[in-house]
Amino acid sequence: MVIQEDFTVAPHIAYEPSALKEFILKTLNISEVDFSVKLLRHAIDARSRDVRVHIRVAVYINETPPISQISYQRQYPDVQYAKPVVVVGAGPAGMFAALRLIELGLKPILLERGKDVKQRTSDIANISRRHLVNPNSNFCFGEGGAGTFSDGKLYTRSQKRGDWRRILEIFVAHGASENILTDNHPHIGTNKLPRILAEMRSSILNAGGEVHFNALVTDFVIKSNEIKAVKLANGAEVEGVAVLLATGHSARDVFELLHQKNIYIEAKPFALGVRAEHAQQFIDQARYHCAIRSPYLPAASYSLVTQVPFQKVERGVFSFCMCPGGFIVPAATAQGEIVVNGMSPSKRNSKYANSGIVVAIEPEDWQEMAQHGPLAAMYYQQKLERAACVAAGGTQAAPTQLISDFVQKKVSKSLLDSSYQPGLVSVDLHAVLPPSIALRLREGFKAFDKKMKGFASDHGQILGVESRTSSPVKIPRLPDTREHVQIKRLFPCGEGAGYAGGIASAAMDGERVAEMIAALYA
Repeated sequence: MVIQEDFTVAPHIAYEPSALKEFILKTLNISEVDFSVKLLRHAIDARSRDVRVHIRVAVYINETPPISQISYQRQYPDVQYAKPVVVVGAGPAGMFAALRLIELGLKPILLERGKDVKQRTSDIANISRRHLVNPNSNFCFGEGGAGTFSDGKLYTRSQKRGDWRRILEIFVAHGASENILTDNHPHIGTNKLPRILAEMRSSILNAGGEVHFNALVTDFVIKSNEIKAVKLANGAEVEGVAVLLATGHSARDVFELLHQKNIYIEAKPFALGVRAEHAQQFIDQARYHCAIRSPYLPAASYSLVTQVPFQKVERGVFSFCMCPGGFIVPAATAQGEIVVNGMSPSKRNSKYANSGIVVAIEPEDWQEMAQHGPLAAMYYQQKLERAACVAAGGTQAAPTQLISDFVQKKVSKSLLDSSYQPGLVSVDLHAVLPPSIALRLREGFKAFDKKMKGFASDHGQILGVESRTSSPVKIPRLPDTREHVQIKRLFPCGEGAGYAGGIASAAMDGERVAEMIAALYA
């Protein structure tokens, strides 16, 4: 017999197998000796001083539980001689689209401007060590996209866009821990994602698909409003029955190319601000209401949001991509820019916690760039990244300010230790950020300090700028076919097209677009 039950328990019961089994034995009054318990779902509730965990369990009485409730391994068909589909970009949208195309009997030709995940690491190291940014191989570009070395969180609020559970199972099939299937906020970790991505690539290649690195797309071959092929920097042309465009939110050259070829795109709102860093112990104390975090609790996280007016217009100020036990990393894609982002290893065991604290950016903000048409938001974003670089001295060192000094509009005399390896420079961030952003951030920090006492004190500091929150460009597509509104057989996809916001939602979008390509052109 199998029983499923929901409980709310103390952390030591939820995460200690023997304690959980004893709790189930007493609570359900089980007399049978032969029983076992499998944790199906868990979510920490830290809203009160008495931290609890909401769990769902399966209890197997006189029955052997399956090693795995579902066989996650997949057998992909041979598509070596099938119709080809060009997939531009090997981020989560492109990778999951390629795997789904194979399942549907089509051959993906995956083109990635950057390097494979192993070779990519040396270019990433050079950003911190030598302050050199390779424009095609960095924290944003290369196998796995921005998510590879940027945390690996799999939570999404966009589950209606696709089968979220299926995405998690595919990760498990390629080496991720089954724990991501039970955690309310699943997380793989940047240290484990490279191996998983290499396994996904093997699945594509073993099925007869193609994966090409250092394959920068420089042009589109279009005839009679229908895309026929893409051209690469090495002069090669790659043809397919369709082109799935999944280049990510930082592919500015692709956005420029689309605009130059009069392919319809739009400027899109995004969010921009700074990345706040505190000691993880401080966040633990604030969230778990204790001096020392219980060994049964993970590094604490937070989610903060408020509304702040500027010139009588209210905008949201909110935390973004919170990384407990993590690191701040340099995410620029060109020299002369400063962009910061966050990541966490699987154990989330860094002594630092960080999160983007950002402000919603709307069309009125980028009017100074109106001459750039649909690229106006992108150029506004770039302008602030360049200003941050100039303010900090022109290297990859980040302009930084204690939060308390930022609120009081004072330059910090000293800064805290940081996880950001390229270094920090004390800068008045009010001189970098426009007043509409700086004032809202300042008032936002005051509001957040009321929710988490000490958040805006000298226990924390902010690094600028956090600007790659989402794409500043949208590539419109038809709602029923997901095909571009103007160019047939061109399928914009994922974060870069404005249809996703994170690993999981991008992966789901990639699968849905692949399914539509198969339905229309297989």
